[in-house]
Amino acid sequence: MSLLFVLALLAGPPVVLLSLFGPPVRGWPTAEQMRVWVVQPLTEQSLTIALTIAAWLVWLVLAYTVTIRVLTRLRATVAWLRHLPLPTPLQATASGMAGAAVLGVSANAVTTPPPQPPLPVTAGSFDASEDTTAQVADATSRSDDGIAVAGGWLPREVAEQISAAAALVWLRRRRAYRPHPPGQQGREDPDLVPLPATVAAVRNALADHPSPPTGAADTSAGSPQGQPAALGALPPAGAGFTGPGALAAGRGLLVTTLLAGQRHPGVSLVITRTVLASLLGSAPDALTQRLPGLAVVDGIDEASRFFTLPSAGRGHGGQNHVKRHAEQTTHIVRPAPALIVDEAAATGNPEALADVAITAGTVVVLGRWPAGQTWQVDLAGHTSDRGATGRAGPRLCVLDQVTATDLLTVIAHADQTPPDPVAADPMPRSALEPVPCLRRQPHRHEPGARPGGGSRRLELRVLGEPALLVDGQPLTVRRSAAMQVLVLLAAHPDGANTQHLTDAIWPGLPRRSLTGRLYTTLSDLRAAVRTACGLSIIDHTDDRYRLTPGLVDVDLWRFHHAVRQAATAVTDAPTAWQGVIDAYPGDLAAGRNWSWLDPIRESTRRQVLDAHAALADAAPDAQHALAWLQAGLRVDPYNADLHTRAVNTLIALGDHATADELREAYARRLADAGIGPSDAVLATATSVGHATVPTR
Repeated sequence: MSLLFVLALLAGPPVVLLSLFGPPVRGWPTAEQMRVWVVQPLTEQSLTIALTIAAWLVWLVLAYTVTIRVLTRLRATVAWLRHLPLPTPLQATASGMAGAAVLGVSANAVTTPPPQPPLPVTAGSFDASEDTTAQVADATSRSDDGIAVAGGWLPREVAEQISAAAALVWLRRRRAYRPHPPGQQGREDPDLVPLPATVAAVRNALADHPSPPTGAADTSAGSPQGQPAALGALPPAGAGFTGPGALAAGRGLLVTTLLAGQRHPGVSLVITRTVLASLLGSAPDALTQRLPGLAVVDGIDEASRFFTLPSAGRGHGGQNHVKRHAEQTTHIVRPAPALIVDEAAATGNPEALADVAITAGTVVVLGRWPAGQTWQVDLAGHTSDRGATGRAGPRLCVLDQVTATDLLTVIAHADQTPPDPVAADPMPRSALEPVPCLRRQPHRHEPGARPGGGSRRLELRVLGEPALLVDGQPLTVRRSAAMQVLVLLAAHPDGANTQHLTDAIWPGLPRRSLTGRLYTTLSDLRAAVRTACGLSIIDHTDDRYRLTPGLVDVDLWRFHHAVRQAATAVTDAPTAWQGVIDAYPGDLAAGRNWSWLDPIRESTRRQVLDAHAALADAAPDAQHALAWLQAGLRVDPYNADLHTRAVNTLIALGDHATADELREAYARRLADAGIGPSDAVLATATSVGHATVPTR
């Protein structure tokens, strides 16, 4: 098309000029013609001749330009061809011989079918009859059956157990909280410290990749004798771990066994002190002592008492008989505990280890185990049999020391007596760590007045179901991360920088890959709000993002304004406390499970519980106090202190039957949530003529 256009441009004007005016030159003008032109230059004939000459000159310039461009291209092409390397005769002969050889081989080649995909390996199986290869472990790592964190890899069911254990941590903190005088500003309860970053990364990964609709399998299903699935991947008698990932696999086994053993009372894992030190390094003893189901021993002889059969009549046979009777009466089947020892203990006392292996759930030796199978474990958790088969095995959970310690933190039970929040020293926090109580902000952030500056109203509701409203109408926020940004900035009116936002919303992911994602999220949110109302909802100054002061009305800011008024109220304090309750329609970002949200949500809820408890204490009679306590229990039905007060108030009113019903319902609620009976302690006072017993 370009060539046709150039040819038309070159040939078109001459054809038109020749057809209309003839050739450009018909001879030189005569003297008479020159005299007439000087006397009257602007005649029709002279103007026609002048325009014709000008047209021919323009065409000549165009033809000259095209000619020069064509010659330049030709010169460059000739120069390139001149320097083009051509094969020598010897090279041409060698190329011909190689081509003939390839064609001859391909003509006689036997066509082979494509390789079949590797079959999955049965957990703990190295059957030589199965057609499996070492690529099975790689296929397992590519499947959606695990969660990769910065310090290792966890199977999906273990990650789900970690998430459930983290939820239990916050339920226990809610249960143990005791209301304070309302509106204490600057208060930082020690138990509101956020959970480790590894836990947040696991929860975030589960949220991004939810489980299939069929749900996760029971951790005890598919394993012999109710054995946790973490041990079901091993051979029935256990195995030895060698290779670069042996210690990492030992840490993974430690975490997964303790997690799976939470549903069963008693000891679920026995480990020698030497192995525990090699796995966790400088982990504090206070952490390991609070791990439920963990027994630390000095050697195999001491460990044998945890595996003695009840019928043997040795050692603690009487105690085992009592435990067996209790388990039979309560229909609880407790699997045999696992044992983790090192290679020195296994080779130094093989007879005792063989006796223990008979009754132990699984024996794991960190090193070679001559009496059993030995698995080679790499850093990614892939296993292979070091015996004659050399087959690939299942992928094991692998963790480094920091990650294992972080995950053990959510398993460890807290101290039974919570620290006094008033007497405890406040803990230093960063600018964006979820602080339990927002400090008083400058006046430009005060939410008391409705935002001005125009006729449009922009309102952000984060208490209850999060919503962004323009003139009272909800605005659709397409991205979940955008709603997270809005709630997070509402909880931090002073703003947050890029690093803090990405660490909170996408924990555990490489930060270098998240800056663009954050920019896209904020740009989409700004565009949607600007299109809806023409306002700018987020201000970006000095690398800090914040909700635009004076333009956004936030209900959380109004709530904290009410809390500050209640804290400074000199007269009519009950009215100020009632204002705190009225400003709280529901939990912060109700229904959302963002990993950074729990400390801020719990801090906000505690402010409301403080107001309910204060109004109950100031009530004129027991009936009004009971009403306020019941209202507080609707805000947090897991708080033990409010239940204790409500039960004592019912007893004071003489309604013992309702008090017993409330106590039993509370115990059932804790049990349904996964908090064991030993934690469900509800202390009640002793009333005249009716002694109450703490419920366990």
